[in-house]
Amino acid sequence: MKNKFFTQQICACTQICGLLARMGDKMNYKIGTRGSKLALAQAQLVRTRLQEAYPEDTFELSVIKTKGDRLKDIPLGKIGDKGIFVTEIEQQILNNQVQLGVHSMKDMPSRPAAGLVFAKAWKREDARDVLILRKEKSLWELPKGAVIGTGSRRRAFQLLAMRKDLKIVDIRGNVDTRLKKMQEQKLDGIVLAAAGLKRLGMEQLITQYLEIDEMVPAPAQGILALEIQSSNERLLSMLNALADEETEREAIAEREFLKEMGGGCHAPAGAFCEKDKGGELRLRAIYGDESGSWLKRVSVTGKEPKALARQAAEQISKERKGNL
Repeated sequence: MKNKFFTQQICACTQICGLLARMGDKMNYKIGTRGSKLALAQAQLVRTRLQEAYPEDTFELSVIKTKGDRLKDIPLGKIGDKGIFVTEIEQQILNNQVQLGVHSMKDMPSRPAAGLVFAKAWKREDARDVLILRKEKSLWELPKGAVIGTGSRRRAFQLLAMRKDLKIVDIRGNVDTRLKKMQEQKLDGIVLAAAGLKRLGMEQLITQYLEIDEMVPAPAQGILALEIQSSNERLLSMLNALADEETEREAIAEREFLKEMGGGCHAPAGAFCEKDKGGELRLRAIYGDESGSWLKRVSVTGKEPKALARQAAEQISKERKGNL
């Protein structure tokens, strides 16, 4: 009987040691990304950080073409601005062709596809929008009727709230394409995200930063979305170990606001959350109708991200009903 007990113990130890050995096995992870310069730069940032943190594993990039890449000449508002840059990458994660998808969180639907999960957010890059102008040095120096290019209703309507005389034209494409179009079409300027320009090392092109009170960014702008299979516990723990808790709380508040307001609709929506001087969270948000005739701004403070999002959404919803 005693020998049987010891035999069972030895078998159990052998199983545990085998499991630990398998967990310690060297892994090769493929990182799915779009092929634009910015997408590749963002994926490379993730790859480099993972390689430095986990030198026992290897990480490689896999370029995947998405619907948004194929439909370059159609305005985002006509084809849907959520999910068009991610669906093909998500499918490859589900098929285990790649193990990790790197996206811009602002491009992501309110929820990941079934079977997938987002890791906690890593530290955010600059969330502000910026102007790149051909000649003038600021928005206020632009001549009356100046032409600004952007494919975002959120950006367009907030620009018009500051300068009603501006002419806004739709413009799409990666950063290089937009810069080229600005010169070819003789646009006075374009609006881009500071985060993308900084990740590309093109910060010197920025003419003017638009502060949060002037232009509320897209929810989760400047935050990367790291998406994996929900069953991949090893990789999830690796990614979460590198997370930034403050950025994670901001992302929750901003994306929850978007979800409360309807998520994938084409109406302009913006949200930015940050810790205030008193240590509480402050959420600034905007929401408007598709025509831009009505645009509401709110600012709420509190401690719990989801409660803040609901509070901001409720305030906007009440006023929206009053304007119908």
